[in-house]
Amino acid sequence: MSQGWIGVDLDGTLAVYDGWKGPTHIGEPIPLMCDRVRKWLSDGVEVKIFTARVSHDGTRERIKDAVNASNAIDTWCRKQFGQELEITNMKDYDLLELWDDRCVQVAPNSGEVVGKSSRE
Repeated sequence: MSQGWIGVDLDGTLAVYDGWKGPTHIGEPIPLMCDRVRKWLSDGVEVKIFTARVSHDGTRERIKDAVNASNAIDTWCRKQFGQELEITNMKDYDLLELWDDRCVQVAPNSGEVVGKSSRE
C-alpha cells in the first residue's frame, strides 16, 4: 500500500532554468531544493520528478523527445541523488504535495489563494 509521494518539478524548482535549450539540457541543481529531496529520500519518502518534458502528443518526434528527456533526467538524478527517481507528468490520488515554481496554492473547497499569485 502506498504511503503517498511528493512531486517535484524539474525546471526552475530542482534545476536552474534559463530558457529552453532542448529536451536533454538540464540546468545546474538548486541546492536548497535538492537538499530537501535528499532528506525526503533518506526519510523513506517516495519522490517523483513531475515534469512536462515527458509528455507527448503521440507523434514519433515528440515521443523521441520524451524518451531522450527521460534518459537525461535519469542521469541527472543519479548524479544529484545517487538514484533514479520515477518521472511523471500526471497526478494521482497518492500525491501528497507538489513542489513547483508555477503552482499557486488554493485553500480546499474555497477558491481562496494561499500566499500569492503572480497574476493577482
